[in-house]
Amino acid sequence: MAANDHKERLITRDVALIMAATFFFMTASMMGGPIVAGFAHTLGANGALMGFIAGALSLAALFCRPIAGRLSDRTSKRVLAVIGGALYLITNVWYAYASTPASLLAARIVNGVGFACISVCLSTWLATLLPLSRMGAGMGLYGTMNALAQAFGPDLGIRISKTVSYRAAFLTASAMAALVVVCVLCIRDAGRPYAAARGATASADGHKLRLSALFEPKVVPIALIFMMFGIPYFANQSFIVDYAARMHVPFGVSVFFPIYALVLLTIRIVLRNWFDTKSFPFFLTLCTVCDVVMLLSLTWLRSFWMLALAAVMTAGGYGLMSSVTQAKAVLIAGKARSGMANTTYYAGIDLGMFLGPLIGGFLYGGVPIAWFYPALLVTMPIAWAIYLPFRRTINGAQAQS
Repeated sequence: MAANDHKERLITRDVALIMAATFFFMTASMMGGPIVAGFAHTLGANGALMGFIAGALSLAALFCRPIAGRLSDRTSKRVLAVIGGALYLITNVWYAYASTPASLLAARIVNGVGFACISVCLSTWLATLLPLSRMGAGMGLYGTMNALAQAFGPDLGIRISKTVSYRAAFLTASAMAALVVVCVLCIRDAGRPYAAARGATASADGHKLRLSALFEPKVVPIALIFMMFGIPYFANQSFIVDYAARMHVPFGVSVFFPIYALVLLTIRIVLRNWFDTKSFPFFLTLCTVCDVVMLLSLTWLRSFWMLALAAVMTAGGYGLMSSVTQAKAVLIAGKARSGMANTTYYAGIDLGMFLGPLIGGFLYGGVPIAWFYPALLVTMPIAWAIYLPFRRTINGAQAQS
C-alpha cells in the first residue's frame, strides 16, 4: 500500500530537479530572445538579417526536434539533457564574444540544436516519472516552470543588457545553462528508454522512414491547435513595446510579463485537479474566450487596468492551453511514444515562435497599427477548425486512473 502511495506522489526529488532544470533552461533561452536582434544590429546586421538571426533558433530546433525525440525514446535522457545543457552554455558564451552577424547566426543555429535536445528530453523524462492519473497536474506544474521563465527571462535579459551590456546578459544566461547541467547530474533516475524497459522491440521499425518515425501523427492536431494560441502570444511578446510607443500609451508595459507569470502560477495551482478531470472542449472554449479578451484589451490599451486584464487573459489563454495540450499529447501517444509526442508538441511551439514574430512584423509594417491585434483574432476560429475534424481522437484520450 505504501509503495502504491509513493507511486502516486506528484512531486518527488527527481521531478523537482527536472522542474528546476526546466526553469533554468527556459530562463536562459528567454533572456536572449528579446535582445539578440538588437545585439545583431550593433554588430552591423540590417533589419532583415536581424529578424532571420532571431528566428534561426526556432527553425534549427524545428528540424532537429524529430531526431531529438527519437533519441529521447531510445537513449539515456540524462546524457541527452547534459549535451543540450552544455550546448546552451557554449552558445551563450559564444553570443557574448561574437564579433560579426555571421558568427552570431552560427551560434544561434547551434543553440537551436541544444534547444531541441533539452526541451524534448526534459519533458519526456518527466512524463515517464509521472503516474498517468497525475499526468495533467504534473505537466501543468512543468508548464508553470516554462511560463515563469518566459515571463521573467525577457525582463531580466532586457534589464541587464540596458544597465550593463548585451554581453553581460548572455554570460548571465550561460550561468543559468550551467545550473541546468548541475540539476540534471543530480537526478537519480537515469532516464532509460521507457519502451526498452518494457521489453518493447522499438528497433523493429526504427529503420523505416515514415511520418511516425519523425512525429507522432495523432498529436499533430494538438500541436497545430497550440500553434494558433502561440502565434498571438509571440507576436505580442515581440511587438508590445513598439505597439505601445506608436499608440502613445502613457505608461510602461514591461509589467505585463510579471503579471502574466503570477496569474498563471495561481491558475495552475488552483486548477491543478482540473487538468485530469475537465474535458479538452471545456479548456478549448475557456482559453479561446481568454485569448479573444486579451487581444481586444490590447487593442484598446488606454489604461494600466487594460494592460493588467490582457496579462490575466493571456495566462488563461496561451498559458493554460500550453499545459492542457502537452498533457493531452502524452495521453494520446502513450508513455512509450512520449518522446515523439513531445517532439510533435514542441514543433507547434517552434512554429508559433517563428510565425508569431514573422506575422507580427508583417502586420506592424503593413496594416494600420490599430488593426495589429484585431488581425490576430483570426487564429481562434482556425484553432477550432483544426479541432473539429479530430475531436473524437482528442476527446477519447483521457487519463486512465
